[in-house]
Amino acid sequence: MPNMKTLGEFIVEKQNEFPHASGELSSLLSSIRLAAKIVNREINKAGLVDILGAAGDENVQGEEQQKLDVYANEKFKAAMEARDQVCGIASEEEDNAVVFNKDVNRNARYVVLMDPLDGSSNIDVNVSVGTIFSIYRRVTPVGTVPTDEDFLQPGNKQIAAGYVIYGSSTMLVYTTGNGVHGFTYDPSLGVFCLSHENMTIPKDGRIYSINEGNYIKFPLGVKKYIKFCQENVPEDNRPYTSRYIGSLVADFHRNLLKGGMYLYPSTAAYPSGKLRLLYECNPMAFLIEQAGGLASDGARRIMDIKPEELHQRVPFFVGSTNMVKKLEAFMEEYPDDPE
Repeated sequence: MPNMKTLGEFIVEKQNEFPHASGELSSLLSSIRLAAKIVNREINKAGLVDILGAAGDENVQGEEQQKLDVYANEKFKAAMEARDQVCGIASEEEDNAVVFNKDVNRNARYVVLMDPLDGSSNIDVNVSVGTIFSIYRRVTPVGTVPTDEDFLQPGNKQIAAGYVIYGSSTMLVYTTGNGVHGFTYDPSLGVFCLSHENMTIPKDGRIYSINEGNYIKFPLGVKKYIKFCQENVPEDNRPYTSRYIGSLVADFHRNLLKGGMYLYPSTAAYPSGKLRLLYECNPMAFLIEQAGGLASDGARRIMDIKPEELHQRVPFFVGSTNMVKKLEAFMEEYPDDPE
């Protein structure tokens, strides 16, 4: 493959599009790339070693941690600490932000927020899972101890974000605010190769991704939208197709390529939604906007929401522009469920 371009080569080539950092982005993404390779290796042999199933603990959200959750979190955390560019991380699997205390880390200019293994409960049944990451420039002075202020920034302050999907092939997809680019892992060479340059999502889609088993608990506007998707209106390309994997990264990746919308609304059990603003929604919102789509909580742009706590949850609707706008119109027209 004489024209093959690796992730490292591509980042160096595009460094002028990243005004904050020059070579720092290349180094930081290299650490993410390395950790992704290690996690990918363990996922691929998960049925052969004792790494399946629950770890026996719960994370700060009260969710049962899987062994691979813990493993992925430790590998990505170690990879970030080993780099001079990162002063601390926040993770879905950590109660609080983790500050790196080495002098070289304290002088770093960036913080990383991450969901180390999204959809990990699917590992046992061989379904695609992923890693989500988000990079911010710290706001406290370099050389000081980072504080919550560095981590509680709105999504519009992100300087890079992306995900790794571990599936039939492993892909790393990222943006620095200049388009969305995807790299497929070649295990024979041990490198991520450019396979999807300047990824864009169709303005209209025909796929809606939601756990319809919770239908009775959804807000009225969401119920009305689902019925709209199911109506037989051939001239409007309806009914749409329902596709729900239960792994945000996998559902998002499919809809990004084919056009569609992922929905996780508020429910009676989760009145503020279930997905985390900082670790899941903001990075996916950054990616989808760079790909030409939209991300909303039903009324507001996701990336304009000011975080109040590390593990804050929000309703999340992300995907093709016209689908998200239609959903917002239904939410505005039917603001309350009378039931």
